[in-house]
Amino acid sequence: MTSVTNPKIGLILVVGDVLAYISSLVLTLTVRYGEIPSKHLLASHTISFSILIAVFIVVNFSAGLYDKQLTIIRGRIQGFLLRVQIINVLVGVTFFYLAPVAIAPKANLLIFFVISTLILLLWRVVMFPVISSTRKQTAIMIGKGDDVEDLYSELNNNQRYGLIFRERVVPGVSIEETLRLINETVKRTNVPVVVADFHDRIVESAMPSLYAMVFSGIQIIDASKMYETVFDRIPLSMVGERWLVENSGISLGTRRVYDGLKRVIDVVLAFIGGVISLVFYPFVYVAIKMEDNGPIFIDQDRVGKNGRPVKIFKFRSMSGNDNGKYGTSGTTSVEVTRVGRFLRNTRIDELPQFWAVFTGQLSLVGPRPELPALAHVYEKDIPYYNARHLVKPGLFGWAQIYHENHPHHAVDTEDTRDKLSYDLYYIKNRSLVLDMKIVLRTMQILMNRVGK
Repeated sequence: MTSVTNPKIGLILVVGDVLAYISSLVLTLTVRYGEIPSKHLLASHTISFSILIAVFIVVNFSAGLYDKQLTIIRGRIQGFLLRVQIINVLVGVTFFYLAPVAIAPKANLLIFFVISTLILLLWRVVMFPVISSTRKQTAIMIGKGDDVEDLYSELNNNQRYGLIFRERVVPGVSIEETLRLINETVKRTNVPVVVADFHDRIVESAMPSLYAMVFSGIQIIDASKMYETVFDRIPLSMVGERWLVENSGISLGTRRVYDGLKRVIDVVLAFIGGVISLVFYPFVYVAIKMEDNGPIFIDQDRVGKNGRPVKIFKFRSMSGNDNGKYGTSGTTSVEVTRVGRFLRNTRIDELPQFWAVFTGQLSLVGPRPELPALAHVYEKDIPYYNARHLVKPGLFGWAQIYHENHPHHAVDTEDTRDKLSYDLYYIKNRSLVLDMKIVLRTMQILMNRVGK
């Protein structure tokens, strides 16, 4: 089956990075002692550097070095990789002083970072593009609408994909006309792949004739699945009742195991996070009181799993609390305070919600819980908006990582529609691995904000 993006890209990158770090260790010892290291010398460094390399891989993962969207775009990867290596240097220095198995002498660690940075650049910039390069297959697209247009444009304007569209066939007013257009286009272009939007009524009706092309050696691909692979989101134009039934996961045994494990992880990590976060409480108290002497906490109603109401507590970051009841204007009358702006940028205002995770109202990972007043508006204006309530809402969400325009303090139907497409992706693909990725990437985003 044709793959738009190589599913093994991440694995190749991880293996390549591990080999780069191992090679760097051997070269470090060679440079440091002036000869090829003996088995005894290598063994004496194995434990400490094995732990360190494992930590580096986690840091690289959280920074996004293994994302398929990154690929290897010349001129961009160098600076990105150097920034990640700086973080690894800080991690390595901390490890040097705290680990029970210390790295000695100190010069070895410094030499290792210099050599590993050079080897990683060689691997990522020169070698990987050659290994990962694939010959593009040609295809035609059958469909219409914004989502189809976005997919068509994305694949044809980026070199990282293994597929390129020769033409796009817009379905006609009848099945007969549509089939005629498709057959003429396939014959003229002689493409081996056809990507079709089977959620289009006319295209769906033509499905039997389209699948007959399989016996001619032509591969038929569902546009919605390709869209999901490319954008890491679900195209809303291709969502219906059938999609919701297939992806709710209510009756799947594997999902029940996942939900059980996730709850255990939520309880443990929320308790640890809640206790650690108590350190911030006195500083937040003083900052808020010095600014306007108002209340420290606010409580708000939110929509939880299956539409049930939940109550969350946050550090107050605005001049008041209207609980999302914006009235006819659709915008709030309260404003973000100066202290509140810092609390929001660093997510410190969310720390009290660890206790909501601990008690089971929220999860660490899931769609962000919405205010009831806003949810009521979106339920009327956005088809299948309620689908985001199939799972427990969370502190960290897939949409918060990839959706840039988060609606704040006002009704914003269009941005919420885009945000929903990411929430549905999480609902369909939720797993412990995806949850870990979301947490790590969120931490990396927060560190970038603090560093600005």
